Amino acid sequence: MNTLDEQLREVIPRLRRFAVSLTRNSSSADDLVQASMERALSSWGDKRADGDLRAWLFSILYRQFLDAHRRSRRYARMLEFFTGCDDTEPSVERTVIAQSTLQAFDRLPTEQRALLLMVSVEGLSYKEVAEILGAPIGTVMSRLSRARQALRQLSDGEISSPSLRILK
Repeated sequence: MNTLDEQLREVIPRLRRFAVSLTRNSSSADDLVQASMERALSSWGDKRADGDLRAWLFSILYRQFLDAHRRSRRYARMLEFFTGCDDTEPSVERTVIAQSTLQAFDRLPTEQRALLLMVSVEGLSYKEVAEILGAPIGTVMSRLSRARQALRQLSDGEISSPSLRILK
């Protein structure tokens, strides 16, 4: 049986090839493979003993890629929000992302859409929204948090439809 070192040496070129296909940049792919190997080695104790090493490493690499991609998208949106301008011309990718976000917004329940519109678009304070809804401020904040989370999940394609909770 191969030693761990031999197994890792065998799978690293495959991980790099996969990373290049995801990032489309060899330097970024190398960084992604390195970050993935660091994550794998630091969480080695969490690995199932009977699990496939290669599948586990590919899974870590893919999750690292998705996390970095989401972080960069959020950063770009925050930068645009705070600077009030977008330095780049609208690309096809940005247009598709914007359309996807709007479609995700449309799929939210009416209550969540209304709450997001009142706070994020109209700029109403939590207190004002609480008065409008006749609910405590903490409830408004909690509902807003769930609405934002549902929009993020729908925008990122993590869930196909928002989950609804029935409260009595």
